[in-house]
Amino acid sequence: MADPSSVNEAIVQIKTLLWGNSVKEEVFNRWAQGFIFSEDEPTALVQLEGGPCAVLAPVQAFIIKDLLLQGAPNTWRDITSDKQDALLVKAALEIISQAADDPPYYSLVHIVHGDDGDEDDNDGDGDGDGDGDGDGDREREEIEPHERDSEYFHSRLRIVETRNLDDVEKWLTSRIYMFKEQFGVLLLLYTVVCTKGLEGMTNEMSDPTEPAIDSTYGYGSQSLINLMLTGRAVGHVWDHDQNVGGLELRGIDKQNAVGFLAFLEHLRFCEVGTFLKSPSHPVWVLGSETHLTVLFSTDRRLVSPETPAEHARRIFKKFDPEGNNFIPSNLLGDVLAELGLCSDKEYIDIIRKKLDSESLGIILLAAFMDEYYPEEIQTCPDTFPLLHYNGLLRSNPDNRIIYHTGDAVLLECTVKCILDSNPMLTVLQTKWPSIEVQWNGNITPSLN
Repeated sequence: MADPSSVNEAIVQIKTLLWGNSVKEEVFNRWAQGFIFSEDEPTALVQLEGGPCAVLAPVQAFIIKDLLLQGAPNTWRDITSDKQDALLVKAALEIISQAADDPPYYSLVHIVHGDDGDEDDNDGDGDGDGDGDGDGDREREEIEPHERDSEYFHSRLRIVETRNLDDVEKWLTSRIYMFKEQFGVLLLLYTVVCTKGLEGMTNEMSDPTEPAIDSTYGYGSQSLINLMLTGRAVGHVWDHDQNVGGLELRGIDKQNAVGFLAFLEHLRFCEVGTFLKSPSHPVWVLGSETHLTVLFSTDRRLVSPETPAEHARRIFKKFDPEGNNFIPSNLLGDVLAELGLCSDKEYIDIIRKKLDSESLGIILLAAFMDEYYPEEIQTCPDTFPLLHYNGLLRSNPDNRIIYHTGDAVLLECTVKCILDSNPMLTVLQTKWPSIEVQWNGNITPSLN
């Protein structure tokens, strides 16, 4: 186990990074919940209050990713409590592991409750002391009011360190009860942040002086969401790092396992890149202005490998950070070189004159694609099923958290019809511009 003085210092630093100089108890209490599965949808997590969706939605997305590999959704309601625990452990393990450096170093945060604050500690070998005999559970059944506040929580945190991912899995499995109790969501969050490390967090965050959890409303920042989704605490959702006005702004560095779509993209407040729009599994976290939900599909054709044309478009946009759909003509050689195409000076001069025949000094994306990828193959199906998860009880019909199903169709017309009254359609159109969805019961699921 880590040295107590270093543990205290690490916890203080993480506390400040997440909450700022002071913790607002009202906001902290909204985050103080465990991982609870819905009685109506036993693979869906329940969110009790606004705020912790920055952790709950990514965990839910990884749970669904694993479920889709195991069977159809109509079989998911038969799972046992042991299976629920296994799904939670596997999702948490993946989120923690992707936050670790190479070589990995895992810092596992847990809470102790006894009078001396040590009855749950183990010897630090990472395999856990079991705690599975139930002796500790009885003490945790009745939590005193003062044991719900932030001061109590932070004073009782302990850290176990290991370099072995198998040890992390054993530790999570032996302490799964802790993650289902009062502070479970926070314990996972602190474990991920601690594993990432303060230096790793501050190097990637856009503004590490701004708390990662909003002190007024309790929303998690984009850096926090990205950390849970990708292991990188960057503040932007575009592909690669981009230089904007002389500032190096960090983005997503590779295709992610699960995706992200943002309602605010249609207002051009952000740009979601291909790495998140086209993940390796058909699961997307959806971001409204105030909440995170999860969209998924059983049709794996939605995440077919990137085509050469899609790869070329992504590389072109890398040199077009402002999203103008054109680049300065002097960057054409850089684009060709990165794509592995002919980039000899004589050839570049010829093709530059062809693509910029009016000598405007720019190369249009459309002209570039027509020249090099004139017959783009469409890999996305025209129709496919969609399912949606929202963990807030009040956001579901009859306060029942279940997956809402719908049938999507991609229309031939590419003209988008944006309706302020239908934010779900608006956010889906950032990924599929011509999509229409018929939701079961004619009830469009809520993003909020």
